Amino acid sequence: MNASLPEPSALAQSASRALKVRIAERIGKRRGWIPFSEYMQLALYEPGLGYYTGGAAKLGVAGDFVTAPEISALFGQALAHQVEEVLAATRSEILEVGAGSGQLALQILGELARRDALPEHYRILEVSPELRERQAQLFKAAPPDWARRVSWLDELPESLSGVIIANEVLDAMPAEIVVRSAGHWLVRGVVLDPEGQLGYQDRSASAELAAALRARVPGPGQLGDGYTTELNETAQGFVATLAKKLEHGAMILIDYGFPAAEYYHPERRQGTFMAHYRHRAHDDPFFWPGLQDLTTHVDFSALAAAARAAQADVLGYTSQSHFLLNCGILELLEGSAEDPSKWLPQTNALQRLLSEAEMGELYKVLAVGRGLSQPLLGFARGDRGSAL
Repeated sequence: MNASLPEPSALAQSASRALKVRIAERIGKRRGWIPFSEYMQLALYEPGLGYYTGGAAKLGVAGDFVTAPEISALFGQALAHQVEEVLAATRSEILEVGAGSGQLALQILGELARRDALPEHYRILEVSPELRERQAQLFKAAPPDWARRVSWLDELPESLSGVIIANEVLDAMPAEIVVRSAGHWLVRGVVLDPEGQLGYQDRSASAELAAALRARVPGPGQLGDGYTTELNETAQGFVATLAKKLEHGAMILIDYGFPAAEYYHPERRQGTFMAHYRHRAHDDPFFWPGLQDLTTHVDFSALAAAARAAQADVLGYTSQSHFLLNCGILELLEGSAEDPSKWLPQTNALQRLLSEAEMGELYKVLAVGRGLSQPLLGFARGDRGSAL
């Protein structure tokens, strides 16, 4: 175990051990080895025990990480301006995938209400029972005219016209870790050592995975032995599925990541995988399985390609900083100046959202859609679509 990380409670440790038993059983059924993507799926989403399907707090001070809506309501209010533009050209319907604490939904609905532009429906698809309950409790205290528009789905709808929002969702989808060796790709897997501890073992990549890597990774000949990176076909497939279901409107994807040329840069030798536990980032995926978030950065070029393959249009790609500025976040900040007590904390929060040294540059926004003209509000200046 990683001695530098705080120890979980006895109850949490018991749940983690139960999950480890289930992972060990899966490894046994797979002849002693499973790909890292399968381990990540179990650690995050195994029913009742995975990080997102168990009962542990995830967001905020008591959790493991903080997302933009928890930093400042200005984030959701600015995003609402982009949502409003799309809703005006489509049916009045929003689907948020992975709504976290529910704060983003609350912020968007609040700003749309202020602008007399509330949607008919705000639907949420949430796999985490703990987060779904937090969202429900939040909307019990919301104005009734907002709350009545909110409903929860257990699966994706057959079709949708309006806006799909996914904020920090794709980074937690199971990815393969791959390693370059002697001019070939190895796929990283998970095994049990003689003492019953989880560990890595690399094997030759399948022909299908090697072909997918050839299609995605530019200039693999520049990558030396030991070069480690990821391929997330789950995220690509999810975007393609959403794009096919979107009859008219836009999908707005917000996450940390890069276009392919940066994602697979020769100097990014250690890949992007990270674990998050109690607001500390580290690289040990086996630290108390089920009690920490496991993530990889997003390859936005791959997402754009998946959307295009589903006959959707790429409507814009830019940094979070440019997107929020285009959507009027500074004007929203000026509006909060009427209450002096909010000015300093809002300014500090805005610094975190916009600064290149914090979230402003690392986080990107990709919009794909169908039946809409360009450019969208959030990409009017600083669009980087040519980099995809």
